[in-house]
Amino acid sequence: MRTTSFTKWGVFYAIVVGTIVGAIMSFVTEYYTAMGKKPVMSIIRQSSTGHATNIIAGLSVGMKSTVIPILTLAGGIVASYYFAGLYGVAIAAAGMMATTAMQLAIDAFGPIADNAGGIAEMSQLPPEVRERTDNLDAVGNTTAATGKGFAIASAALTSLALFAAFVGMAGIDRIDIYKANVLAGLFVGGMIPFIFSALCIQAVGKAAMDMVNEVRRQFREIPGIMEYKAKPEYDKCVAISTKASLREMMMPGAIALITPVLVGFTMGPEVLGGLLAGVTVSGVLMGIFQSNAGGAWDNAKKSFEKGVEINGEMVYKGSEPHKASVTGDTVGDPFKDTSGPSMNILIKLMSIVSLVIAPYIVGIGSR
Repeated sequence: MRTTSFTKWGVFYAIVVGTIVGAIMSFVTEYYTAMGKKPVMSIIRQSSTGHATNIIAGLSVGMKSTVIPILTLAGGIVASYYFAGLYGVAIAAAGMMATTAMQLAIDAFGPIADNAGGIAEMSQLPPEVRERTDNLDAVGNTTAATGKGFAIASAALTSLALFAAFVGMAGIDRIDIYKANVLAGLFVGGMIPFIFSALCIQAVGKAAMDMVNEVRRQFREIPGIMEYKAKPEYDKCVAISTKASLREMMMPGAIALITPVLVGFTMGPEVLGGLLAGVTVSGVLMGIFQSNAGGAWDNAKKSFEKGVEINGEMVYKGSEPHKASVTGDTVGDPFKDTSGPSMNILIKLMSIVSLVIAPYIVGIGSR
C-alpha cells in the first residue's frame, strides 16, 4: 500500500479541522431547527393551509439542511487528508470527539426538560410551570438535534478511517466501480439506510398503535383517570414500549450485522468495500435529513404555545394551523428520535463488522 508522510504540525492542523467541522455542523443544525429561525418559520406559515403543506414544508427543510453539512464534511475530509493523509482524517474525527462531553450535555438537556414538563403536568402544578418547561423543551429540541448532527458527522469521519483500515486488512489497493459487481454493491449499500429507516419507523408506528389501544382501554375501564380520581396502570404502558423496543429492532440489527458478512464471504472484499461506501454516503444524508426535519417540526409545533403571527394574524394553540403542526410533529418524532440517530450506529457497526471479517475474506471474488 502507498504510504503517506506527515509532520506533527500536519496532525495538529487535522485536529483543528475536525474541531471546526464539528462546530459548523452544530451551528447549521441550530439554524435549521431553532424557534424563530427562517426554516421553522416557513413550516409555521405553511401550517396555515393544512396538514399536507406542513408535511411538505418539513420535508423540504430537512432536505435543504443536508447541503452545508455535507459540503463541510467534504471540505474537512479533503483538508485533513492534505495535512496528514488518511491518518489525518481519523485524527480529525478525534478532534471532533474532543467536544464529546459538551455534546452529551446538550443532548441530554432536551429529554430532561421534556420529562420535567410531563411531571409538572401530571402533578397538577400551576400553568406557568408548564410554560417554563415548554420553553426549556423547545431549546432542548434544538440541542438534541445538534447532538445528533454532531454524532452523524463523527460517524462519517470515523467510518472513513475504518474503511481505510478495512482496505489494508482485506489486501486490496483500490475499489473499482467500473466493475459491475462493485457498482452493484454500491447501489445495495445506498439502499440499506432506507430499509433500515423504514423498519425503525414501522417499529415506532406499531408500538404507538399498541400504546394508543392500551390507553383507550384504561380510559374505558378505569373511570376517573382524567379527573385524577383513579390511578392509571403505568406499568402496562411501560411494558409495551420496552417489549416493542426489543422485538421490533431485531430485524434492523440483523441487517447491519449479517449484510457485511454475507456480501464479504460471497462476493469478496472489493464488493464489500463498495457496499460500505454506499451505506456511508446514503446513511449520513439520511441521518442529517431526518434529525433536522424532526427537530424543525417539533419546534414549529412548540411555537404555537406562545402564539405566532401568520399573514398578520396571531394564531395560538388549539387553532387549525396548530393541529397541522401536531401532525408534522407526530411524523417528525420517529425521524428525529429513532431512525435519524440510528444512522450513526448503522454506519459504524457495518464498518466495524467488515473490518473484523476482513482477514478472512482475502482473495474471495478475485478467483
